[in-house]
Amino acid sequence: MSEGVDTVGMDTPPRLAVDRLLDDPETRIIVCCGAGGVGKTTTAAALGVRAAGRGRKAVVLTIDPARRLAQSMGIDSLDNTPRKVETVGAGDGELHAMMLDMKRTFDEIVEAHTDGERAQAILANPFYQSLSAGFAGTQEYMAMEKLGQLRARDDWDLIIVDTPPSRSALDFLDAPKRLGSFLDGKFIRVLMAPAKVGGRAGMKFLNVGMSMMTGTLSKLMGASLLKDVQTFVAAMDTMFGGFRTRADATFRLLQAPGTAFLVVAAPEPDALREAAYFVERLAAERMPLAGLVLNRVHGSGADQLSAERALAAAENLEEGGIVDQESGKAGLRDSGAEPSEPTETTRTANPPETGSPGTEGDTAVVDRITAGLLRLHAERMQVIAREQRTRDRFTSLHPEVAVAEVAALPGDVHDLAGLRAIGERLAAGVPAGA
Repeated sequence: MSEGVDTVGMDTPPRLAVDRLLDDPETRIIVCCGAGGVGKTTTAAALGVRAAGRGRKAVVLTIDPARRLAQSMGIDSLDNTPRKVETVGAGDGELHAMMLDMKRTFDEIVEAHTDGERAQAILANPFYQSLSAGFAGTQEYMAMEKLGQLRARDDWDLIIVDTPPSRSALDFLDAPKRLGSFLDGKFIRVLMAPAKVGGRAGMKFLNVGMSMMTGTLSKLMGASLLKDVQTFVAAMDTMFGGFRTRADATFRLLQAPGTAFLVVAAPEPDALREAAYFVERLAAERMPLAGLVLNRVHGSGADQLSAERALAAAENLEEGGIVDQESGKAGLRDSGAEPSEPTETTRTANPPETGSPGTEGDTAVVDRITAGLLRLHAERMQVIAREQRTRDRFTSLHPEVAVAEVAALPGDVHDLAGLRAIGERLAAGVPAGA
């Protein structure tokens, strides 16, 4: 049996034991991944709060354009430097949080691997500024660079990563390799060739061997952009080999036994379809999957009342059915017996209905409210059934994947108390009312 998993019945998936995963000192990195909009950031933050509360020294690295994590943790702002979250931690436990600054991380790499003069030339280059600010795959690559930096510092015994909100689950795994290959690829080497040859020989090489190619590139890219690219390449010459090396090293770190992936999803067809694809991809890359966190699961404290029965009762009330008839009179009519004359005792015990709280008008109002509540309950039960069918499809494809379900909340999480509540639900692994 693997760590972080509790087995249950044969008909249900194993339950993800979140506390066991967080308490295990061998767990050094937890990566929360999945489709966008399923609660990865909240899950990562809640795991960090719970880990610190259980004595771990944790840091949460988030890539969250909404910046909700800082607000939830009571920090004015998050940046590229880990900041300690106060009032969180038990014993030696601590929590730090940071938000990836993609460009700043790229700048730090340049500054760390080149001399001052060359670093300034690179940082001022227009092509570099575009590349570092928004080139496809840069955010994912820099997230992995920052993860490698945090792990190398060894200041924390647990690093929790909130992965970028990628369109595709594959981006997080593929983009670092794609960018590393681009920066260390044949195209860059061709552009770097004139600078490597140098002087008149370089110009001769450029004129003889590259005039046709550069002419074509000038038409495609524009002469100014091509010049910026070539200047950038010449300045970055000493750095190119390191990009792929570090990307490969971080990729191996993600495969290491101390890393645990949590696939985060919502009980919706698209989100679970992507989660299933991610599970398969992680297996293909031999990356350790801890389990699935299923967010925003609906439950009911009255699930013994089915949707069908609730709808039938609502219709009965709305149509003035038997449940709307006055108590006792329906039975008398059915039996054919005549009601007896009221005695003095019954008149005293049952005062006239006119003007009392139990008038027919009040009863009709109560019936309408009750019918409305029954219909709301029926809708909730239909949602629960639909979510269960969706989960069952995922489970049938991946019965080995441990699952923790988190109940849907009535509103957004906006403080540490809310994150603690999410952590408790993660640890319980089942939705409230289920």
